[in-house]
Amino acid sequence: MAQRSVFDAGEITSEFDKAGISSHFIPCIWKWVARNPSCEWSDIPSLPSAAYSLLSSKFKPLTSTLHSRVDSSDQVTTKLLIKLQNEAFVEAVIMTYDTRLGKYCGKPRPGGPRSTLCISSQVGCKMGCKFCATGSMGFKSNLSSGEIVEQLVHASHISSIRNVVFMGMGEPLNNYTAVAEAIRVMTRSPFQLSLKRITVSTVGITHAISKLHNDLPGVNLAVSLHAPVQDIRCQIMPAARAFPLEKLMDTLQVYQKNSKQKIFIEYIMLNGVNDEDQHAHQLGKLLETFDVVVNLIPFNPIGSISHFKSSSDVEVSNFQKVLRGTYNIRTTVRKQMGQDISGACGQGFASLSLSNLFEEALETAFSWTMN
Repeated sequence: MAQRSVFDAGEITSEFDKAGISSHFIPCIWKWVARNPSCEWSDIPSLPSAAYSLLSSKFKPLTSTLHSRVDSSDQVTTKLLIKLQNEAFVEAVIMTYDTRLGKYCGKPRPGGPRSTLCISSQVGCKMGCKFCATGSMGFKSNLSSGEIVEQLVHASHISSIRNVVFMGMGEPLNNYTAVAEAIRVMTRSPFQLSLKRITVSTVGITHAISKLHNDLPGVNLAVSLHAPVQDIRCQIMPAARAFPLEKLMDTLQVYQKNSKQKIFIEYIMLNGVNDEDQHAHQLGKLLETFDVVVNLIPFNPIGSISHFKSSSDVEVSNFQKVLRGTYNIRTTVRKQMGQDISGACGQGFASLSLSNLFEEALETAFSWTMN
């Protein structure tokens, strides 16, 4: 049996309990490994002797390796290709930005340089969204909680990570247990991320959304809506058939009532599909009773598998004006980062190449700074 990642919290806690070893040593082990990923267990000081033998027999400091790194030409996006223990690959993207470059309520944004890590939860994806290259490769496997956390470990040696968004490969809520466990680890030592700096994105897995606030109160929710009516959603997001729009909106209403948190709405702009004036009004009416931030995402071409064209800048701007002006819905347009390294939204595994990535969430991260 393959050794597990030491960041698989449930596994290591269970093994320590069975061996009679105090679990308070676990954060100390994580801190040492996070700082020294290539360490040997014997390098870690002051552990009980039973812990060393248990770690050696059942766990690895890291089960993944950083296979390659590619930086965008503007030096603000870094793509990491990570090789898992089973020889599969996932990618993560680090996005660095300066919050002071934008404006909020007509004034410069506060803050300074920030780094957000876009993280994967699965190898492949079951959802099959037709505008996303990751969906074209199908589902391969779930990541363990440790494999998810290890993406943060690798990224932290490149940049100081302030925010984490689960918008990489996979549908996070289809790997709910591992994702929830990974998030809990990220909020503990040595990472100490606040839940309000972590966002989970979903196409709308309603039963899992209902659990999210109870299990992880404070974590941000982003919904990949992408259409204002059910028939268009089903055309571009086949999985939407299992999660009817009316049921999804009812679920979000309850979620927001209980959580008292903003919901981030992701909306990809597809020319002639969902970007017309009528669609903007339909979306506005759908969302006008919610406290949301709508993030309009210019579509990124994904090579020969692409059946769509991006909306023009004018169409995106007009769509934004309808939502803002008529419905008073805060609406942002996602800045494109990392297109030259296929690190922008929807470009994961373009042409089924391992050197491409999927999602990025710059505007969501900007929005956190104002919460």
